[in-house]
Amino acid sequence: MLKGRRTQIACGDQVDVARADGGAAITRVRPRTTLVYRSDEFKEKLIAANATQIAGVIAPDIAVDESLVNRWIIAAEAEGCRFVLIANKSDLPSFPALRARLVPYAALGYAVVELAAKRDIAPVLPLLAGQHTVLVGQSGMGKSTLINTLLPAAAARVSEVSTALLSGKHTTTSTTLYALPGMDGWIVDSPGMKAFGLAHIGPDALDRAFVEMRPLLGQCRFRDCRHDAEPGCAIRAAVAAGTIAPQRLALLHALMRETTVAQ
Repeated sequence: MLKGRRTQIACGDQVDVARADGGAAITRVRPRTTLVYRSDEFKEKLIAANATQIAGVIAPDIAVDESLVNRWIIAAEAEGCRFVLIANKSDLPSFPALRARLVPYAALGYAVVELAAKRDIAPVLPLLAGQHTVLVGQSGMGKSTLINTLLPAAAARVSEVSTALLSGKHTTTSTTLYALPGMDGWIVDSPGMKAFGLAHIGPDALDRAFVEMRPLLGQCRFRDCRHDAEPGCAIRAAVAAGTIAPQRLALLHALMRETTVAQ
């Protein structure tokens, strides 16, 4: 049990524990190396502490929200975590269309792993070894199926995708950490999510979280450039030249607005 109402813990936390009547109490949360969480102007939702990697899971039988995928990437970059994109259900006929949509992420330098979690997860095993991984994704993408194939004793709940709505049902209702025997790491299965707010990331850190923008930072005419309507903006020039995707700059502007509202 927790000692102190203000103490917040997350999967992956290292804590000090003291014996108490009837059990034990967490007395202190040790310093974290990373903290993956969602936030907006109203609340924060802790997902995992001390993670080294965020793995986004997507699949072709559900409408993939690419804004959500990009937010996972920014969350990973802001915390100094590696990001991996797992393209599940590669055995479905519609998978080639999804593969084509993932080319821009590979071009940014992110690993894209194709697999069918019910059949073979061998492609992702080298990326899990030695890592503290957080699985994120929309409901129905196959996170829990991946866990069950990786660790059959986990018995994580899964459900079928609604063919009428092309959406998944929430089966994972709480965040759970699983040790990976023989792999020197652990993996966290998180509930399916439709939103991933990043209001906690300050404006100064946001543009550095976009890997393709980093080499251009400091090259704008104005030091406080917001990469919006200012003249001489190096980022907007790169968008015009086709080296930065317009939707990535649009996401940066959206995240800056969210941060401003939260403050």
